[in-house]
Amino acid sequence: MSVLIRGGTIVNEDGSSLADLRVRGGRIAEIASHLAPAASERVIDAGGCLVMPGGIDPHTHLDYPFMATRTADDFLSGTSAALAGGTTAILDFIFPESGQSLRDAYAEWRRRAHPSVADYGFHIAVTRWDDQTESELLDLVEREGVTSFKHFMAYKGGTMVGDDVLIKSFEFAAKLGVLCLVHAENGDLVQYLQQKFVTEGKLGPEFHPLSRPPEVEGEAVNRAICIAESVGARLYVVHNSCIPAIDALRRGKVRGVDVTGEVLACHLAISDEVYRNPDWAFAAAHIMSPPFRPPEHQQALWAALASGVIETTGTDHAGFKAADRLLGRAKFTDIPNGTGSIEDRLHVLWHLGVNSGRLTPEQFVRATSSAAARAFGLHPRKGVLAEGSDADIVIWDPAGTRTIRAADQHQRTDFNLFEGMRVRGINRMTISRGNVVFEEGKLCAREGRGEYLPRSANPRVA
Repeated sequence: MSVLIRGGTIVNEDGSSLADLRVRGGRIAEIASHLAPAASERVIDAGGCLVMPGGIDPHTHLDYPFMATRTADDFLSGTSAALAGGTTAILDFIFPESGQSLRDAYAEWRRRAHPSVADYGFHIAVTRWDDQTESELLDLVEREGVTSFKHFMAYKGGTMVGDDVLIKSFEFAAKLGVLCLVHAENGDLVQYLQQKFVTEGKLGPEFHPLSRPPEVEGEAVNRAICIAESVGARLYVVHNSCIPAIDALRRGKVRGVDVTGEVLACHLAISDEVYRNPDWAFAAAHIMSPPFRPPEHQQALWAALASGVIETTGTDHAGFKAADRLLGRAKFTDIPNGTGSIEDRLHVLWHLGVNSGRLTPEQFVRATSSAAARAFGLHPRKGVLAEGSDADIVIWDPAGTRTIRAADQHQRTDFNLFEGMRVRGINRMTISRGNVVFEEGKLCAREGRGEYLPRSANPRVA
């Protein structure tokens, strides 16, 4: 079916213009100042609206078993929420179980993701390094297009790996042209602080951020950058939350290290005061790692996003229900880590970023779509409105308003981080590969319509 979008302002990261856009065969066929409707073509009036690339969320955890429970959203509910919020593609994480082959883990995650209504790809978590690791990673890169490796510098005794594994994996990734991701916190120091607080009887949620202070994040970001610099690897640092992390990113960029920084929408909007709320359930619902920080860190994150020190935004969507949080009622270290915001990322970033003058519409597109498309090998198929690109499109009403409420959301969490926030600037329509999948508040996406996104590596030239 052919679709003509007329009268809107097309916004890409490199500029905006009033133009019409025609979609045919799932791709953008034409962009011009005036296009006449063709026979039997659906015409969409975008007057007064902005026409932007669909969002790309490079950091989600759907249908993920974690800390004795499982995330609330599976791939159907999570990608449905994504479409409702204007995100048309996600990148999720494959976590092999202890002793499981990476190939088997990949097959399991493909099965889990089959119901997706948005397009999806994967990162693979490197949680060990043995004789099989290299061959299995090479197989996933060459056969399946999984071209990003994730490493945890935190969660000691679980997914955390030491510097020896980082060095081996980074060096191997550099040879393949694969991007290395890190969750950067000093896991040894976090474990020490956690045990210290528990021994002292300091067991409430308010001690979660104190066990993961900004210094443990900044040290790990700097260490990861130094390792990547030493072996020539490309690096992507997920969920930067504080000034020491920003400073490490800036220093690395000045030295010429190929490092990309990500920030979560929630870290830009919420401060650490939530952990001091006397309502245990409310405070526990905000437990995530890295934790929310004092307000001065939020201001620094906004400045870093606007200047390009941080390029991308994600959600780290790993929401849990209230009953799951009760696993940590006795001590904060047992509260499942993770929050959900896959549906609200674009609305919160527009409202707090563009409406405040912190970001231009073009910077918004870069932060929510284009930068991730480039970093993860999806550009120019995605992340841009250009002839030949996938017709992943958001029609955005900058004057429209809505109030964010858990009762109205498509994600399955029974809590919303942004509860009660009234946002100006809302998604009117989401188009995914030429199909209208969300329109005026209603989802119209067929289960399983999402396509898997294999990506190409960029081998290093000797």
